[in-house]
Amino acid sequence: REIQLLRRLRHKNVIQLVDVLYNEEKQKIYPFPLRFEFPLLPAVVFLNSAFTYMVMEYCVCGMQEMLDSVPEKRFPVFQAHGYFCQLIDGLEYLHSQGIVHKDIKPGNLLLTTNGTLKISDLGVAEALHPFAEDDTCRTSQGSPAFQPPEIANGLDTFSGFKVDIWSAGVTLYNITTGLYPFEGDNIYKLFENIGKGDYTIPEDCGPPLSDLLRGMLEYDPAKRFSIQQIRQHNWFRKKHAQAEALVPIPPSPETKDRWRSMTAVPYLEDLHGYNEEEDDELYDIEDDIIYTQDFTVPGQVPEEEAGQNGQSRGRGLPKAVCMNGTEPGQLSAKAKGERRASASSNPSRKACSASSKIRKLSTCKQQ
Repeated sequence: REIQLLRRLRHKNVIQLVDVLYNEEKQKIYPFPLRFEFPLLPAVVFLNSAFTYMVMEYCVCGMQEMLDSVPEKRFPVFQAHGYFCQLIDGLEYLHSQGIVHKDIKPGNLLLTTNGTLKISDLGVAEALHPFAEDDTCRTSQGSPAFQPPEIANGLDTFSGFKVDIWSAGVTLYNITTGLYPFEGDNIYKLFENIGKGDYTIPEDCGPPLSDLLRGMLEYDPAKRFSIQQIRQHNWFRKKHAQAEALVPIPPSPETKDRWRSMTAVPYLEDLHGYNEEEDDELYDIEDDIIYTQDFTVPGQVPEEEAGQNGQSRGRGLPKAVCMNGTEPGQLSAKAKGERRASASSNPSRKACSASSKIRKLSTCKQQ
């Protein structure tokens, strides 16, 4: 179901599905006891299984991971406002497509290298019928702390869009205060507190933000803010000053890589092979030359052919341009060695070169 939804969604604030891969592995062996008929007799059962791999666009970090990286567990208002505006943009698009996410929370909000927010994990999302009269839903499987009172109280039907509004309100409350509006020692106590609808907003939030939170966390779904009301709210429309340092994307917990390089690069190197001498050649090419795009139009003659035929070279193909003003290949061996040494100390630069290597090998295989 998630694959079907993602295939028809195209928005900058919704995670994009790039490809789906299927890998069928038959006759896998699963040893487990047959507890019903023969409780003590072990058995080996052969089952057919298939693995589905969803290839998504690359995101470097999740919002929850960023919150956990700072002691306050929150974002500065300036940063939280930017993320919240993107969340509302993506949520409005989903609702316009008749999709209720049902599990909006920081853990399902991913970020790219340029800070673009992506709504992800549509595993429990529901697509409304194209001819449905309203957004009524009957099932919910989202995270308990982000569920609205109507679900906590066990109502059979509820407004799907207003569920997402409530979850977005809890998310805004969390990323601006570092707290949750409702808590409990266990899920039963948590749902009891949510069902009552009593919560407090810290005073340092200020009147505009407090008013927006109250509107989004309204107990009655009919009175709860809509996306249009959120967009018209003063806090949403206000340009907030950057009074505090922004929370940066933390280094990768596994590799400690502050650049968050794609983890697929080492595996691609193992798959296609990796030659350090050929990589040095890539350093020379990438560091010396900026290649201009071929904008040749019909009737133009390539530069090499123009030189052979004696034609004018003024309108030929663009020529490679060196960043330092020299012709390609004129740099000394010492200069190239210094450049390679500096590049090897930069993880981002090394990853970029490795990626170029992979692209080159992939092109050869396709041809």
